[in-house]
Amino acid sequence: MLIPGGVLMVVVVLIPLAMAVYMSLLDLNQYTIRQWLQAPFIALSNYVEAITDSPLLSSFGISISFALISTLVTIPIGVAAALATQNAYRGRALVRSVFLVPYVIPSFVTATIWRTIMQPGGIWTGLLSVVGIHPGLWLNGPNAFWTLVIVEIWAAWPFIYLLALSGLQTIEQDVFEAAALDGVSWWEQLRHVVFPNLRGPVALASVVAVLAHINNFTLPFVLFGMPAPDNVQTLPFLTYIQSFQSFRFGLSAATAICSLVLLAIPLFIYLRVARLDRTEAEVAGA
Repeated sequence: MLIPGGVLMVVVVLIPLAMAVYMSLLDLNQYTIRQWLQAPFIALSNYVEAITDSPLLSSFGISISFALISTLVTIPIGVAAALATQNAYRGRALVRSVFLVPYVIPSFVTATIWRTIMQPGGIWTGLLSVVGIHPGLWLNGPNAFWTLVIVEIWAAWPFIYLLALSGLQTIEQDVFEAAALDGVSWWEQLRHVVFPNLRGPVALASVVAVLAHINNFTLPFVLFGMPAPDNVQTLPFLTYIQSFQSFRFGLSAATAICSLVLLAIPLFIYLRVARLDRTEAEVAGA
């Protein structure tokens, strides 16, 4: 029964990964791409260039800061939205549907809409000028990074909302009823009942969200176009530039492999922490 999934894993993941590793060891460019199997073998030269000469570390810093800021802002928004729609009330189904609108809209459409909104003289600058704020351009210059963060927050917070809502659904309603009978305040219920049960789902959602933010290519590509400002060139964006603008396919493959290793760090930390928590729970249960 595991054979179909294993075959799919090999075809979709392992074979492309092996090809990327092999390409990263070649001097592969627009002149050698036609016969890439015969391209000059240069060992780790692409990796050395990716780490030392290319803006890999700068793009990594941009990706990490962008992902962390977006995740830290979306967590309280998503949890608050989940708490607001946990209990039944008239119109709750409509509210839940509206909350999911930013998440179900394709990234291409979201970026196109926000690109129009944040154009000079657009809706965004018009609303800010009404309150006396004139920050300048939003699709270029130092504000471009914050434009990317704002749009990503708007598009991504429903994911945290869904995971937090699923965690809330696992809490028995009898627990809240017993707490209410004992005179426990709403804040104490959140602190001692809700938040402990949300720790696991929110932690998982945070890790997945960070990885999704870092790997988001469509949003910055459509939002800013080419050439994009330097402060929004995330890791996928840098890989695209090296491949399809500089035509350094071997260097872009090395950059992608380095990015994969860097992105595996938060996932490894989460799995390690989850394993330690599971071990402590088993020890406490014994």
